[in-house]
Amino acid sequence: MAWRIRSAQRLTVACLLCLGFWQLGQGAYIPAKAWLAQELMQRAWARAAEEDDDRQPPWPWADTWPVARLSAKSGEVDLIILAGGSGRTLAFGPGHLSASSLPGESGNSVIAGHKDTHFNFLRDLGIGESLVIEKIGGRKHLYKVIGIDVVDSRRGSLLLDTEAAILSLVTCYPFDEREVGGPLRYVVTAKMIF
Repeated sequence: MAWRIRSAQRLTVACLLCLGFWQLGQGAYIPAKAWLAQELMQRAWARAAEEDDDRQPPWPWADTWPVARLSAKSGEVDLIILAGGSGRTLAFGPGHLSASSLPGESGNSVIAGHKDTHFNFLRDLGIGESLVIEKIGGRKHLYKVIGIDVVDSRRGSLLLDTEAAILSLVTCYPFDEREVGGPLRYVVTAKMIF
């Protein structure tokens, strides 16, 4: 009888350990995927510069490619921006919305990213801080943050046709909200200096 109790206890402990490791794996999956994707995109960025080909996919089956590189917080943030804003693209990195102008051109260039991975740094960005956008080919553009707003996506939209070169970085808000898909967006607006 005692061996049955010990066997049941061992089975329970083994099940709890398996469940615990599974939960840890689930919690690490999204950040690990985001990190690996940025590594692969950095390599695609380097290939694009070497081969002068602006449509280098980060992996063979990718339906997106790097369009720019974003640096912020004195180099602490270094992200490859992908073409497109679909959920599939944003799972791997920030995405440039194709309806907006390209970074470095006149008009509003809109880049979206997830609040819990790539665009988490936006919560610590302040007015007057610098952002650098580098295009394939090495040309860099300096932007200064001129506005930070929380907007309701059901009631407003971003102006795309602007005379000045504007950069809008958009993510969901609030940052600590557990539910996804709410209507609030955190928008950092920056103006190109050169």
